[in-house]
Amino acid sequence: MIQSQSSTTEHRRSTGTGPLAPAAVASAARSAAVHAGAAERSRRLDDETAASLARAGFARHFVPRAWGGTEGTFGALLDAAATVGAGCASAAWCGALWAAHGRFAAYLPPDGQRDLWAASPDTLITAVMGASGEATPTRDGWLLSGAWPYASGVAFADWLLLTSTEPTEHGPRCRVFAVPRGRATVLDTWDADGMRGTGSHTVVVDSVPVPRHRSFLLSDLTEGTPGPGRARCHTVPAQLGGGLLFCAPALGAARHALDAWSQWAARHALDLPDAGVLRLHRALALSSDEIEAAQLLLRDAAQRADAAAWTGHDVARNRRIAASAVGLLARAVERLHRTSGGPAHEIPAAVERCRRDVRTIAGHRMLRREQAAADYAKTVFSELSEQPAVERELALEATRAEV
Repeated sequence: MIQSQSSTTEHRRSTGTGPLAPAAVASAARSAAVHAGAAERSRRLDDETAASLARAGFARHFVPRAWGGTEGTFGALLDAAATVGAGCASAAWCGALWAAHGRFAAYLPPDGQRDLWAASPDTLITAVMGASGEATPTRDGWLLSGAWPYASGVAFADWLLLTSTEPTEHGPRCRVFAVPRGRATVLDTWDADGMRGTGSHTVVVDSVPVPRHRSFLLSDLTEGTPGPGRARCHTVPAQLGGGLLFCAPALGAARHALDAWSQWAARHALDLPDAGVLRLHRALALSSDEIEAAQLLLRDAAQRADAAAWTGHDVARNRRIAASAVGLLARAVERLHRTSGGPAHEIPAAVERCRRDVRTIAGHRMLRREQAAADYAKTVFSELSEQPAVERELALEATRAEV
């Protein structure tokens, strides 16, 4: 199915109230929970849930203060998204990405930022960072054409950030282009097993003119390049802060699965033999350990992303942590799912839905364990190879002494 090219979001716009205040975030979480089932069936968020996320301040969280934004922290966003994720992982995913995409858009030149935020810092932005399509240079900018899958929350977007390649004399390079939502066609293609409410459909544009002030180099975002008007939160390399935000909805979903499973287990433990009760005890303890460990890891990573300075090792470490944390969460929820239900008892619906959602998040390319491990090892081995021979020998002697 092809949706209309006209924007469907203008009547849904809701002015936010500022930072991610706990009361506003809790309200968004309640709306997400109430409409979670409907969002999964319809493969998009409920209008009220999307509006409540905007009111809570997700969209403006990283927007420059010059445009009324918050220039917030990764730690605050992690906690807020996890809170919403306990109600609906899809809602938390959209909220976290709307916040992150506001950070991306801060790389636009000032006139481009004005186009997005002059009317409100709560502009909802959907971004696709995977390069696709073709950007043909013109005298005033580019003509952009192509198709971009996995555009999360696009049903509510005011603007799109689409990544494509442009030809240069040194070969192709990637740029990000800001396109009004009304200039794109949305193809109904999202039919995943989990995270169905994100509505991550495919967007298509055909020869859309993009002026120069609505584009920036992808490498600037990836590397966290400083620039005029960019606050500390805008110059964080993509891998330093991005992975932990992908994990936030999974953290919330795992917490919800644990709560739902615990209520189920407390009711049914009375009917089980001692061996069955022990099995539940072990499942509760192990899954609780893994969920709490993941939370600690992610909060540590968020503190690193919010710190005043960072190194290449910090970037690789945060990527490793995100991949490890989502693995812990997936394992915890899988265990809860495996030890619930049975011949006489149906698996709690919340546990089943959270399992699908967490598994889908864990499969995201940004959270692949093998690549994260390789990047981390590369930085560690590189640092060790650059260490002076005397220091290496002293470290080896210390290791031998401990053994």
